[in-house]
Amino acid sequence: MAVKVKARMQARPFALNEVKLGEGPFKHAMELNRSYLLELEPDRLLARFREYAGLAPKAPQYEGWEAMSISGHTLGHYLSACSMMYASTADERFKEITHYIADELELCQTADGDGYVSGIPGGKELFAEVSVGNIRSKGFDLNGAWAPLYTLHKLFAGLRDAYHLTDCDKALEIERKLADWLGGILGPLTEEQMQQVMFCEYGGMNEVLADLYADTGEESYLRLAEKFWHRLVLDPLSSQEDCLQGIHANTQIPKLIGLAKEYELTDDPKRRATAEFFWERVVEHHSYVSGGNSFGEYFGAPDSLNDRIGPHTTETCNTYNMLKLTNHLFQWNGSAREADFYERALFNHILASQDPVHGGVTYFLSLAMGGHKHFESKFDDFTCCVGTGMENHASYGSGIYFHNHDKLYVNQFIASTLEWKEAGITLKQSTSYPETDHAKLEIQCDQPVPMTLLIRYPYWALQGITLRVNGKEQEIVPEPGSFIPIARTWLDGDTVEVTIPMSLRLEAMPDNPGRAAVMYGPLVLAGDLGPIDDPKARDFLYTPVLIPQTEELETWIQPVEGKTNTFSISGAGHPRDVELSPLYKMHDRTYSVYWDIFTKEGWQEAEKEYTAAREKLAILEQCTLDFAQPGEMQPERDHNFQGDASTRTGYVNNRPYRNAGIDGWFSFDLKTDPTIPMLLVITYTAALEMPNCGFDILVNGHPLEQFSEGFDEADKFYNIHAEIPAAYLEGKEQATVTFKAKPCQRVRRLFGLRMVNKDVYERLYQADS
Repeated sequence: MAVKVKARMQARPFALNEVKLGEGPFKHAMELNRSYLLELEPDRLLARFREYAGLAPKAPQYEGWEAMSISGHTLGHYLSACSMMYASTADERFKEITHYIADELELCQTADGDGYVSGIPGGKELFAEVSVGNIRSKGFDLNGAWAPLYTLHKLFAGLRDAYHLTDCDKALEIERKLADWLGGILGPLTEEQMQQVMFCEYGGMNEVLADLYADTGEESYLRLAEKFWHRLVLDPLSSQEDCLQGIHANTQIPKLIGLAKEYELTDDPKRRATAEFFWERVVEHHSYVSGGNSFGEYFGAPDSLNDRIGPHTTETCNTYNMLKLTNHLFQWNGSAREADFYERALFNHILASQDPVHGGVTYFLSLAMGGHKHFESKFDDFTCCVGTGMENHASYGSGIYFHNHDKLYVNQFIASTLEWKEAGITLKQSTSYPETDHAKLEIQCDQPVPMTLLIRYPYWALQGITLRVNGKEQEIVPEPGSFIPIARTWLDGDTVEVTIPMSLRLEAMPDNPGRAAVMYGPLVLAGDLGPIDDPKARDFLYTPVLIPQTEELETWIQPVEGKTNTFSISGAGHPRDVELSPLYKMHDRTYSVYWDIFTKEGWQEAEKEYTAAREKLAILEQCTLDFAQPGEMQPERDHNFQGDASTRTGYVNNRPYRNAGIDGWFSFDLKTDPTIPMLLVITYTAALEMPNCGFDILVNGHPLEQFSEGFDEADKFYNIHAEIPAAYLEGKEQATVTFKAKPCQRVRRLFGLRMVNKDVYERLYQADS
């Protein structure tokens, strides 16, 4: 680094090439990822870079997101992942890939002529518009392109990682030229215009530009990084105000990672305090038992998670970024609090996000009661979580050990070998944790080394911890959620044996003590409800509630003989008992993580209402052909959202909406079936609406005339529905539904839009009536 860190650090990370994984679930995940990365074709990821630089592509582009206006983001992730895999495994093939990509990007950059290089369709033209103050955004687009600065951030990060991890000096030069071009684009903008630009997701541009300052010493890059202070979000956070409700979660986390990097290089206390406040709010008030956060990609109200579980909980990208931020905070504080969260999220989300057989990854990690994991296509989707998944499973060595002068932190219990050459020490950690509760640390050194070894005492270790140094048991003073120091002069062959008994416990929803997940030590346990293709397993009515006779978990959650970390709910499940096993092992199965728990008397009072509600939800899901959630980025993109500049999003009672202003409009495309009678079901709120709302609803350009009341939902939401004339859908498998304001009027808040089977839906409505 050309610029040294100015902030005071309690711990420093080891480089990836200093830590090698041993056998276990993390190495297995890394090997699956290694194979996947080698199957990908760099020339296909480079296709649009060459095309937009005026060069002939060498191979056809990939599909999925790589065929959209966000194309090029995957190349950045791939460049980072290959660099990390090279550092983690010393496999020369990955170094060759990164250097080849750098050569190709240099050709593209040279052909373009001014430092610009990208795979964004029309990217250079849209940035030229931005530079003269012509700035347009509906939130997830900038001048018609899907988050172009986000895409550039991935490329910057990939080039940085190639430079840091594979000795690719060319990558740094490409990065500098691209940053100089970007500085020329953003330099003319006023502060207000820059805030307009940041209305669209920009990833961690402040992070990579601060890194570039550190690598080059050029202060212009730090000044450019500091331009990315998004006042709408960062001002309230810097004032210790939780402003997260209703905003897109993963748009925000990289901004705070960038502030963390800027703090380290400038020692600005405001940036540190802002990052720490954000981390505390997300971890303690917006996260689920798995360590993941968000519902449908968005934050809700603090400590309000009970009604925000489903197939679209916990986007994997969010947890990837929270672990990066956690890594920064641990370096500042050296606190077991950060290390404990890192373990929770690493084992129960990141490891759980990969298909342990084929290596695909999840976009969302479902926490639905009766849900399952959906693994993205490795070669057809190329979503953001496919990209971060490449990095997740290439960089497991980054959070296991840290150091500070004569201190060595053992943060995670993962089989691995650390080569601390500066201290003259090799530490080998042998463990099959979390399959067992035991780990053995062995010191190898040519000379005696005075050092304090700090062993994490996990927050969950309520039955204590045992440490033996060379076979002699040590007295333990610290409490769970701390580090145990062992200070001595270490000799070659010294050993430390760590035993941490695991036990069962419940972790309840913060806003509903009657809904809880089952934990075993660090592990989230999931209840196996059956194969994904078994309709009975997906039936809401077949997902049991728990009615235990006692609060002592061990009496009704019992180990299954011959199966590690596997338990059976015995006699407490209604209408059936289930088997529990770690969430990270669950694949191709329907499962539940959260359970509704009743006393016998409580169930007698609640059974009728509870069952009726679940029946209604089950029927609604069965009759729905397609559902669009207004106000959430990915569902809107999936349904080809279109609209004018007046349309806005917001939240009421933890539910997102979209509306439109005077003379405004918006539309969604929904799947349909022209062979059966169809209804359009629309969800509104009974809460006070804005005045002057009057609008038409059109299906494929035809207005709907007759609307009927449907069933009410919780929290003051209700549905209306309209039959769609068959002629509107004839020969079409997709319908464009448009909400268009009448002259001088508005479109009211829309909270949900469903295309449903009319016959089945009417049975639901009649039952509710």
